[in-house]
Amino acid sequence: MKIIATGSSVPQLELTNDMLSQMMDTSDEWIRTRTGIQSRRILSTESLTDLAIAAAKKCLDQSSLQGSDIDYILCHNIVSDIVTPSMASIINKEIGSCCPTVDLNSACTGFIYALDIADSLLKTGKARRILIVCAEEMSHFIDWDKRETCVLFGDAAGAVIVEDGGDETYFHLSTKYTDALNCNSKYASSPFRKREMPYHYLEMRGRDVFKLAILNSSNDIKKVLEKANIKPNDVDYYLLHQANIRILEAIRKELDLPEKSVPHNIEKRGNTSSASIPVLLDELNRSHTFKKGDLLAFSAFGAGFTSGACLIRWQLD
Repeated sequence: MKIIATGSSVPQLELTNDMLSQMMDTSDEWIRTRTGIQSRRILSTESLTDLAIAAAKKCLDQSSLQGSDIDYILCHNIVSDIVTPSMASIINKEIGSCCPTVDLNSACTGFIYALDIADSLLKTGKARRILIVCAEEMSHFIDWDKRETCVLFGDAAGAVIVEDGGDETYFHLSTKYTDALNCNSKYASSPFRKREMPYHYLEMRGRDVFKLAILNSSNDIKKVLEKANIKPNDVDYYLLHQANIRILEAIRKELDLPEKSVPHNIEKRGNTSSASIPVLLDELNRSHTFKKGDLLAFSAFGAGFTSGACLIRWQLD
C-alpha cells in the first residue's frame, strides 16, 4: 500500500493557553510544562463536516484525482454532526463520488485501524483507491470547567488517499479493555429505558492513560519493527499520536531515538484524537520534510484501550 496524497483542515478559532486562563484556574506555564501545548484550534462557526470535506478535497487536489476516481471512503470520527447518514456518506456526495462508505470508531488509534482496513481492501482487489478521512470534534464532549482534560484537546480533520503498490505495509493492532479513558452518551428519552445515562463528558484517569500509552506504543512499535525485520534507527520518521509531549518524549527515549526522528505539532494543535497523525503527516508532506523512499512509522493509542502501529514506505517525490 502507498499513500498518494494528504490533506488536512483546522478551525479558524485559535484558543491559546492565555485565553483559557481567563476562563478557569490555569496558566500558560501550567499547561505547557505538563502537556507541551501552547494553543489549539476549536470549532466555532464551522462544522466538523466542513473540516472533513475540506481535508478530502485537499487530497484530491494534490493527487489531481476526481471524486469519481475513489473506490471506497473510510471516515473515522468519535462524534459526528448528525447520527445518520454517516459522515463518509456526506463526504461521498460533496466530492462527487459514488462508492461504498463507512464510518469507524476506534478512538485515537482510528487512523491506523483505517489504514489496516484499507490495506486489506486493496490486497483483495475490492478497491483501487481509498480515501481515509479522520475528523474529530473533541471540544464537543469535554467538560470546559475541568482543566485536567479541556486544555488537552483540539479539533481537526486529516485525510489521505491510498492505493495498492509500493513495499509491504506492516501493522500491529490491539485492544485491551480499560475504563481509564471513556465518554458515556446521553440518549434521547425512551419510555422503556430504566437506566439513567450521565451527560457525555470525557472522563480520564491521567496517570493510568500515561502509563498505558507509553507501554502500548513502545511495544506496538517494537512488534511491527520485528515483523519487518528492521531496527528502530532504520526508520526515518516516527509519527506518534500527539497526546502529550511527555508521552512523546518517553516513547522516544524508550526506543533510543534521535529527536529529529520524532516530529510533533502538539504545541499548536493539541490532542486531535484520530486526526493527529494524518494532520501531522500532511503538514510534514507540504513542508517537503520527507523524501521518496523514507520509512515512516505511525503509532497511536486511545480509549478502549486501543493501540496500534504501522510501518510504511513513503512513495511521493
